[in-house]
Amino acid sequence: MEITYLGHAGFRIRSKDGVVIIDPAPQPYGVALKGVSADIVCVTHSHTDHSFIDPIGGDPKIIRGPGEYEIGNMLITGVRTFHDTNRGAERGPNTVYVIHTEDISLCHLGDLGHDLDAKQIDQIGDIDVLMLPVGGHYTINAKTAVDIVSELDPRVIIPMHYATPALTEKGITLDSADVFCKALGTPLPDPLPKLSLTRTSMPAESQVVIFNPKG
Repeated sequence: MEITYLGHAGFRIRSKDGVVIIDPAPQPYGVALKGVSADIVCVTHSHTDHSFIDPIGGDPKIIRGPGEYEIGNMLITGVRTFHDTNRGAERGPNTVYVIHTEDISLCHLGDLGHDLDAKQIDQIGDIDVLMLPVGGHYTINAKTAVDIVSELDPRVIIPMHYATPALTEKGITLDSADVFCKALGTPLPDPLPKLSLTRTSMPAESQVVIFNPKG
C-alpha cells in the first residue's frame, strides 16, 4: 500500500484493491490534480476545500456520507460526526471514513470538530493508520487531537489540515503541525514524499508521519 498526501486533508491510497482519494482540494489548499485518477473518492463533507472531485479521472465511485460500502475487495465504513461542537449547527455534518484494504485499517477523520463519543469510537474500531486534523480554528485543535490519538491508539499518525505557507498567504489561520507534535510529546519528523506500508512493516510503536504534498 502506498499513501500520498495531496495537501490539506487530501490523500491518495493506492492498494492492490484499487485507488482511493479522500477529500480532494483545489489549489492553494491542495496540489494540482491534473492527471490524478481513482476508483473511489470519499468526501467527508461538502465544503469546497474537501470536495473538489471534478478533475479526478477514472470515473470513480463517489462516497459522500455514513454507511457501509463494499467495493471490490475494499470495505469502507462512514461514521456520522460533526464539524463543530454544536452537532453541526455551526459548520454542518462530517463523515469519518474507515477503509479496510490489504489487511490494514485506515481512518480519516475529515474536518472533525469535537471529541469522539463511545459509540463513534466503537464504530471506528481498531485502526492502524489515523489521519486527523490538528490545525484548530475550524476543526479539533492539537490538544483534542492528542486525546483522540490516545483513544484510537493507531500505529501510524498522519496530521493534516494544518498551516502551510500557501494558506497563510491567503489569510487562512491554522496552527502548524509542530504545535500538534509538541502536544503529543514527539519531535516534528522529516517530511516524506510518500509512505509505503504492509501488514508486516507496521511500526512497533506509534509513529508520526509528515508528508511533502505531491500529486
